[in-house]
Amino acid sequence: MTRTRAASRIRSHDTTYRTLTRDGHTIAYTVHGDPAGVPVVVLHGGPGSGSQPGALRLFDLARMRVVMVDQRGTGASAPRGRLRHNDTQRLIGDLEAIRGELRIARWGVVGGSWGAALALAYAGTHPAAVSAVVLRGLFLTSKREVRRLFVTSRARAPRAWRALMHAAECERAASLSAACMRMPAMRGMQADAVASAWRAYENAILMQAASRASASRKTRTRGRDDAITAKYRIQAHYLMHDCWLGERRLIASAKRAVAAGVAIRAVHGLRDPVCPLENLHRLMRAVPAVRGRFVDAGHLASDPRLARALVETIREAFLT
Repeated sequence: MTRTRAASRIRSHDTTYRTLTRDGHTIAYTVHGDPAGVPVVVLHGGPGSGSQPGALRLFDLARMRVVMVDQRGTGASAPRGRLRHNDTQRLIGDLEAIRGELRIARWGVVGGSWGAALALAYAGTHPAAVSAVVLRGLFLTSKREVRRLFVTSRARAPRAWRALMHAAECERAASLSAACMRMPAMRGMQADAVASAWRAYENAILMQAASRASASRKTRTRGRDDAITAKYRIQAHYLMHDCWLGERRLIASAKRAVAAGVAIRAVHGLRDPVCPLENLHRLMRAVPAVRGRFVDAGHLASDPRLARALVETIREAFLT
């Protein structure tokens, strides 16, 4: 049974912070916008990243009630970086517990990258609880995509990739993903080094050279090092297990959701360097009811063109 903790506080005039405990984890979430507005839950990427307040700009807070959840071990949830009792089915259970606590009959689900995969898994498991789904930069949780990130994409950021190879003590390119997946067993300086190099490599791919320097400056304090290490421990834990999903199971979830009447819309950047646009094509071929939109943009919702397309798609899905 889920127990609700009494501790809560107001972060701003329209944002409530609450905690929820379940089998040793405390799940943090914030609620924004109109309490009587259209309810929507936002699922962050990663896995392990934590919710991003900047995502609120995608929503009409005068007409919507937006719930942002820090998944297990991430953001303000505790214990930070814990892997025990941390898997996709428990994340789905956490969402249902939060929905029940907020007394929401049905809500929309918006997810980006890993959050898009989690959105499909949740909608396929609890379709009666979901009004519609909006995906951004779909991750299909396949080994193919993980290999693409660690091996094929090295040409985009060769220096950062070599630094990750060195930190992971890996000698063969084909073995890099497996080396990084061993991170949950690493301790101390080795774990910190792999996490820092992994983050720098991702940022180099996503944001180009100017943002690499910015990301490097952000990791200088010890507290931030701990947060980064926790993030990539969780990411390695999930990727090692194909996020307890895999492409076939994820597509099956989408089919169940659509069969139950859940509308699925998706936006994907044509220049996405992390989640290939073929992912959305695969989903649309398998589930023709999915409405996809391709935009001349990258992976991140901070890309102005992608953000504009998301704002329009969210409005169409939940407010029209």
